[in-house]
Amino acid sequence: MKQNIYDDPTFFQAYMNLRKSGETYNDYLEQPAMKEELTDLGGKSVLDLGCGTGGLAKFCVENGAISVVGVDISKKMINQALKENQDDRIQYVCGPIEDFKGPPASFDLIVSSLALHYIEDYDTLIRQLHTFLKPGGVFIFSTEHPVVTARKTMKNWWRNDKGEKLHWAMDHYRDEGKREQEWYVKGVVKYHRTLSTLINGLITQGFVLERLVEPLPTDKGLMLLPKLKNEERRPSFLILKSSKKTS
Repeated sequence: MKQNIYDDPTFFQAYMNLRKSGETYNDYLEQPAMKEELTDLGGKSVLDLGCGTGGLAKFCVENGAISVVGVDISKKMINQALKENQDDRIQYVCGPIEDFKGPPASFDLIVSSLALHYIEDYDTLIRQLHTFLKPGGVFIFSTEHPVVTARKTMKNWWRNDKGEKLHWAMDHYRDEGKREQEWYVKGVVKYHRTLSTLINGLITQGFVLERLVEPLPTDKGLMLLPKLKNEERRPSFLILKSSKKTS
């Protein structure tokens, strides 16, 4: 059964409170880096997987995309998207991203922000996405970095008696698969994959890897969230940009 943690009332409320604060890793680390890679949106048809409240979909149409299909498993997130980021150019679909059935070669761009680490069957999804893209189309996704998801306890910072962070512990890197952590609620499920699995999964399905980004925080982010300085010690996120061969 596919997890739908964002429809848990406790999780959803806590998550929305965090996002409304405007001082998150999304605001000053992951999203700026994602948007920097979306440089040519003019006239593009876009598929946004794990669209959440529709912020990235809205960014795409505001920067030239002619249409966006946003897909998310969470009914609460889709309803919030319809309140916050409703636009005639955006169509929202509520359902698991693995179950989305798009016409072959129908999108110029597929984007996914911090959703693929919730997906159990990565290879099958990548194979499906390759069919949705037009030749020359681009696929960009962000995910939690493998150094973050590797350790099975997902409690990685080792601290001294004063609570100061000493170093980042990593273990079980080659042992891919399910991880569980407590994030507002217990039992949030994610899937750990090695860097080679993430990249080779794209190459095997016919994608050409174009860019690999380990985002660093913006200057404003460092001022508002000093803990972001730890991104210099270990990366939280990974962004992979690839394209479908033209022939």
